[in-house]
Amino acid sequence: MRTPDGRVAVDPTGRLAGRGAYLCDDPACRAAAMKKGALARALASPIPDALRAELLGTAARVMTIDEGGARGQE
Repeated sequence: MRTPDGRVAVDPTGRLAGRGAYLCDDPACRAAAMKKGALARALASPIPDALRAELLGTAARVMTIDEGGARGQE
């Protein structure tokens, strides 16, 4: 998610304020999103190298990035 102050971070709770996007748990899917720039486009912000490395890491976990309740999922 991109916070109102412009910082890009993972929000596993889905509760932080800001612009968000969902990223699948499949490592190949995450790699494709990074390679194509889809996540950066969705957040309208470049993805910092440290966060890119974390998202492309081998740890399999769900990366839920806050959507801000736009779909009534609060």
